[in-house]
Amino acid sequence: MRSLAKEMMKEAEYRLKDLLAILMVFVFFSAGCAHRQAASIQSGSAHQEASFYKASTAESEVDQQQSNQATGERGSSGTDFDVFSLDGGSSGTDFDVFSDTETEQAKTEVTDPLEQWNRAVFLFNDKLYFWLLKPVSRGYKAVMPTPVRKGVRNFFHNITAPIRMVNALLQGKGRAASAELTSFLINSTVGVLGFGDPAKKWPELKPSEEDLGQTLGTYGIGEGFYIVWPVLGPSTLRDSVGMVGDWFLDPVWYVEPFEAYLTLWSLENVNETSFRIGDYESMKEAAIDPYIAIRNAYMQNRKKKMEE
Repeated sequence: MRSLAKEMMKEAEYRLKDLLAILMVFVFFSAGCAHRQAASIQSGSAHQEASFYKASTAESEVDQQQSNQATGERGSSGTDFDVFSLDGGSSGTDFDVFSDTETEQAKTEVTDPLEQWNRAVFLFNDKLYFWLLKPVSRGYKAVMPTPVRKGVRNFFHNITAPIRMVNALLQGKGRAASAELTSFLINSTVGVLGFGDPAKKWPELKPSEEDLGQTLGTYGIGEGFYIVWPVLGPSTLRDSVGMVGDWFLDPVWYVEPFEAYLTLWSLENVNETSFRIGDYESMKEAAIDPYIAIRNAYMQNRKKKMEE
């Protein structure tokens, strides 16, 4: 009976990998379509803004002429000039209008057609954090000394070096890939399987956080729409494809049996959360809408990484 269960588990694992590969291909092409649509929408918005700018400039010139006429009739007092420059000039009103326009455009850059689904999953992940992940991480932190937890963090960061190295090569960052390889060799040997981080003594060996989502972005693949996955958290269509691809570059993914992989994956997440208890709570308390705050923070972080 136990052998039959193991065979069924292994078969399910193979099926899952096949489905993930198919999903990766499907979403790859979908992301490209979404990028083209977003580009056309953005160009249309830019055209509308240009037209609005011309209209507002013409109105400002008319108001200025009326202002000058009124000033001449009343004797051109300084007070009248200040009033007219605030009401009909190009400094106050136009600035506010364009600031609102830019804010609205920044908001529309985050395509979120699945917001109802995303909010439901966000709520699920929120409860999962407070009811399970946070208590477990607190207990883990109380039991494990800080040096041990840092060693575990170093180990998982070192073992995922192939993800960063391969994506650095795909992005044409040869120096970053070389630094990643050198850091991996030093930490795996002198650092005892990566539990230590002696490579940090050399700033030039500081690893660059590269992933397949960023690599696809450098090749012109649009980010697609925003999506929140159960347990995994916020992502985009492009980053979801990248996440699947990065799994195949992660040595931990090939650990068997599957239960052992889940154990290591859980250990990595609990250990990492033990360093960040309180961060999510602070952001949630400070935000009017935590869902929007998390979404914007994620998109800004990914944009920053793309620009590095």
